[in-house]
Amino acid sequence: MTVSIRSLKFDNNGLIPAIVQDCRTYEVLTLAYMNAESLSKTLQTGETWFWSRSRKELWHKGETSGNYQKVVDIKLDCDGDALVVLVEPNGPACHLGEQSCFHRGLGKDEEPTREMRSVSLVSHNALELGILLDELYKLIEERKEKRPEGSYTTYLFNSGLDKILKKVGEESAETIIAAKNRSVPQMTAEISDLLYHLLVLMCESNVRLEDIQAELRKRAGNRVEKT
Repeated sequence: MTVSIRSLKFDNNGLIPAIVQDCRTYEVLTLAYMNAESLSKTLQTGETWFWSRSRKELWHKGETSGNYQKVVDIKLDCDGDALVVLVEPNGPACHLGEQSCFHRGLGKDEEPTREMRSVSLVSHNALELGILLDELYKLIEERKEKRPEGSYTTYLFNSGLDKILKKVGEESAETIIAAKNRSVPQMTAEISDLLYHLLVLMCESNVRLEDIQAELRKRAGNRVEKT
């Protein structure tokens, strides 16, 4: 039995969860979201398209990484409000380089203490920040490749390395001034600007987030060995 896209039950934001599985092993690769347009593109192209809730735009899985997912079949649940997408993956599904986004184990149940709840909140927030930075980096990569008119990121890449370095210097100075002023809102804004321009510099210099992550892990390991 087949149904039309119009008969699906999208949520109030026009989205439906899509569980992506490897068609050969049935391993769950990721959980993403589709709207009617991305689902239509998925059906038309035979490759997965999703809706990015953070960037508020369509994204084609593998467009920047090359890790495309060839769609073999799409099934929906009995309520019509969730999808299972069976794919042939061409490389890792996770932005961390893992085959599946679900690559971490969870310890056995125990009553969480206040300290554990605090650590869990920090870990969740750190993970969300990491995902946002990764999505922003991918968007910057896309701007570098396609150079759409009217984009500030395009302007930076077209202006060259010296302009990008100048902006990093300016944002660093403005962050310092905000810190001296003891203004949390101002610091938040300036640090966000600085992070964006650092990501542009990284992209221009072919430094990836994975490189920074590996370096930080190495340094963390060195600190543990010294204690």
